[in-house]
Amino acid sequence: MYQSTLKSQTHSVTDLQVSTEPLKVLKKHFGYDAFRDGQEAVITRLLAGSSAAAVFPTGGGKSLCYQLPALCLDGLTLVVSPLLALMKDQIDALTARGIKASRLDSTQSFEEYQKVMDDIRSGQLRLLYVAPERFNNERFRASIANIKVSLFAIDEAHCISEWGHNFRPDYLKLVEFARQCKAERLLALTATATKEVLKDICEQFDITPDCAVSTGFYRSNLTLRAEAVTPSQRDKKLLQLIKASKPGASIVYVTLQKTAEQVAQFLQSNGLDARHYHAGLKDDQRAETQDWFIQSDSAIVVATIAFGMGIDKANIRAVYHYNLPKSLENYSQEIGRAGRDGQPSICHTLACSEDLIPLQNFIYGDTPSLVALKKFTDTVFSHDAEFDISLYELSNECDVRPLVLRTLLTRLELDGYLKGGTPFYSNYQFKPLMSSEEILSRFDENRRQFIAGMFKQSVKNRVWFQIDLDAASSVLDSPRQRLVAALDYLGEQGMLEVKVAGVRNRYTLVKQPESTVQLAQVLSDDAIKREAREIERLKQVLDWISLDQCQTSALCERFDRALEEDCGHCSFCETRKAVVVSEPKQIDIAPEVLSGAVELQKSNPQVLPTNTDIARVLCGLSSPAIAKAKLTRHDLFGKCAEIEFSVVLDKLRELNA
Repeated sequence: MYQSTLKSQTHSVTDLQVSTEPLKVLKKHFGYDAFRDGQEAVITRLLAGSSAAAVFPTGGGKSLCYQLPALCLDGLTLVVSPLLALMKDQIDALTARGIKASRLDSTQSFEEYQKVMDDIRSGQLRLLYVAPERFNNERFRASIANIKVSLFAIDEAHCISEWGHNFRPDYLKLVEFARQCKAERLLALTATATKEVLKDICEQFDITPDCAVSTGFYRSNLTLRAEAVTPSQRDKKLLQLIKASKPGASIVYVTLQKTAEQVAQFLQSNGLDARHYHAGLKDDQRAETQDWFIQSDSAIVVATIAFGMGIDKANIRAVYHYNLPKSLENYSQEIGRAGRDGQPSICHTLACSEDLIPLQNFIYGDTPSLVALKKFTDTVFSHDAEFDISLYELSNECDVRPLVLRTLLTRLELDGYLKGGTPFYSNYQFKPLMSSEEILSRFDENRRQFIAGMFKQSVKNRVWFQIDLDAASSVLDSPRQRLVAALDYLGEQGMLEVKVAGVRNRYTLVKQPESTVQLAQVLSDDAIKREAREIERLKQVLDWISLDQCQTSALCERFDRALEEDCGHCSFCETRKAVVVSEPKQIDIAPEVLSGAVELQKSNPQVLPTNTDIARVLCGLSSPAIAKAKLTRHDLFGKCAEIEFSVVLDKLRELNA
């Protein structure tokens, strides 16, 4: 357990004296007279030194559970979140309240990074937001090694659970990272934990049951509606719903980036103030759209799930699902963005069974073939006891998507085959911002000799100097970490500009499998089980929409407990009829497409060794090997995008039998 050694006392926050009495801090810095349900219970446990979990509905006030303790605890509160939008939005809100908070992410310049680290070291910064992947950064881990971390808060904590809907392997390592930085207590937060997932979270983060606070899922101001539509009806129906609704900001969720653009354009052409948002936009475009949406009372944003998580906008009056959500967990998060001000809001789903196919195909596309997994296990276990690898290179070599690859490596760590070390950059470069004589003159004799020796090990290109840290470490008989720390210090002091590239992951081979082929089969079986779980999640969405009972109560039961009586404001309660969603139309695969696929496979046997690989091409699902061979530009790529992957695969098996 992360038991705090702190005692209740008053700590200095910049020029303010903040009492650790939560209600006083709440009133003084956040302007509220009382806590929301569950907040005080979580905060009290944290201030007493215990780790805790908070399962609140979206908009239920989870962020206050770490923001307020950050003002009471004598040290840094480190907030781990996968959401850049949440970081930006919360930092802006905290800054407006006079609370010092910042973030570190890949979009920042060296100068911005340096300023944040200076603020941390000086004790001015109360909260630092980072993505989970930041802990793979050698420089960051070195930088916080000597910083007092009083609270380590993990948002979207359901990502640690393979039973959850959004498993991310980097999350599994967060507990170890928290230990390494000597965090005094942990806080796990989520809006979408089933009982099974919450149990997993508490076990992973060593949280006792009495410190896990769940406030229930039900929000009485949300009306949940769904109706069946065909693809041709959908645009017109969405337009009717928006025009008939009360004025207010709205979000329209779609599956594909191109759909976001098309629907936004359609709404604009009909006189509505709409814009699109997706991960394919540049950072400044996404930021501009987000700011526009937050400031407007009538904006409509048409977005993929890249939008909305963590956005602090209380007056969203409607959330529309133009396409089906990926799971009930996703749905509950997305509708949770409506009506955070407590005012009545509509959540309307346009249920179309044809949406299942692209969603299913995304899932199938993430499942590596047995051939790829055999290549993966052979490659990993061919290394020496201590080795390092580039995940990018390994992904291409084995034809496994990067996120799936990280999951596989994490699985090998958890099963005791590998032990992960500190990732490092293979390429360090620096550009002097003053003469070497001036730099060296600032240090005593011992440090001056070390830095001079480091400079001698660098090679100058046109402007930048490049240094092989491993080679320099050997020549100078000094640990690599000392060289990294020296370069970072020189950069922070404005003597050098330092840039890094080429992340490599260190591993120790703990044990060899009895058979790499057998291990590949085990990993394949696990991947197929995961695939089946995700397909089942999709089915649960349609099953829920088609229920002949109170849909709100059924959703509450999934995440906590059913309502004692029907809600009275969902589709079933309003009509007393179940929504009937028709089966998708069956589309035949043209004979010339199948014959073309056979010829494509014959001409690309290394890239497309199995029926699964050629099915990916036909369904428009890329992989590292398919992308490298430029088959995403082939005429056959995506020809069967509207046909279920398993159907395409069966046809190819029949053809090649």
